[in-house]
Amino acid sequence: MTVDGADWLTTHYVELIIAVVIGTAIFFALGAVKRLAARYVRNNQGLTGYRTIIGTAISRTSKFFMMMVSAELVVSFANAPSSFDRVVHVLFTISVVVQVAIWLREIILGLIVRKTSQDPDQHETLENAMTLIRLLVTFVLFAIAAIMILDNLGVNVTGLIAGLGVGGIAIGLAAQGIFSDLFAALSIIFDKPFRRGETITYDNTIGTIEKIGLKSTRLRATTGEEIIISNTNLLDKEIVNMTRLARRRTRFGIGVIYQTNPDEARRIPALLKKIVEENEAVFVRSGFVGFGDSSINFELDFDIMSSDYDVVYEGRHTIGLAILQKFNEEGLEFAYPTQTTFTSAPNGEMIMPYPEGGFVLPPTKD
Repeated sequence: MTVDGADWLTTHYVELIIAVVIGTAIFFALGAVKRLAARYVRNNQGLTGYRTIIGTAISRTSKFFMMMVSAELVVSFANAPSSFDRVVHVLFTISVVVQVAIWLREIILGLIVRKTSQDPDQHETLENAMTLIRLLVTFVLFAIAAIMILDNLGVNVTGLIAGLGVGGIAIGLAAQGIFSDLFAALSIIFDKPFRRGETITYDNTIGTIEKIGLKSTRLRATTGEEIIISNTNLLDKEIVNMTRLARRRTRFGIGVIYQTNPDEARRIPALLKKIVEENEAVFVRSGFVGFGDSSINFELDFDIMSSDYDVVYEGRHTIGLAILQKFNEEGLEFAYPTQTTFTSAPNGEMIMPYPEGGFVLPPTKD
């Protein structure tokens, strides 16, 4: 290699000088681009746009990579001996593979932060998850980079890949529960089926989300107790997000007595509609639904245009009392359970439970 180097310097010194000048210029040009990217990132701290993500990745460019790019250009342009060319090419390949892994890591992590930064309520959960996410992304990318480098060096990587696969399966089986809850937490962060502060219901539980952790989610039940459930079990259930309702529907069942005049009964749906609209709710439908044991039954459906349950609760209260007041004013009587008893003589003849003359009050003394 020493002899080849001496011959190369004496016979190709002009090309070498030109190549060194060009390589040096490229080195400083890459350094300038890196400094500009780093300055842009510093001036836009807190932003998560695509320019910031690309700028962060460029600012992570290593000097070893820039040197090897320049060296590869020099040996290629100046017709360097094969021994020099082979060494430089190997180092250049290593630097490129490692640098690409670094760029990809920054871009992937930047995209994850961008995806989740739109929800400030997930900031604490994301901080807890980012450490593990960064570790997993770094391990995967640099494992692939190491395999590619070894393959370019002529090493048989088939056994290494098989070993990594078996090791990964073993680790996955050993930590199956932990990884299951972790990926469920990441699914909650990215898919956002619910957020902190929202009220959800699953099974027979209604609660408000207080914290979304890597292992479990904590809810505060409407009755006051704290409920802790693993992320995997929670996502396996059918979840209803009550906070994201644009409207809430309420149904009232109303029964009036059988003595109600049919014409008066026909007025009930229109009367209910007027009451609902006067109280700033949305009338849906109302009408006769059946004959009950002791009542003529009607139903009323209406929507209250709010996702706040307190507003819905107050609206339901107001409309219910308005119906009571209006029915009293109109002389419409609500039904209540009643029974009529018939008696018979020993021979089976029906008799009245009181004398034919009716009830006679006993005389009172003055």
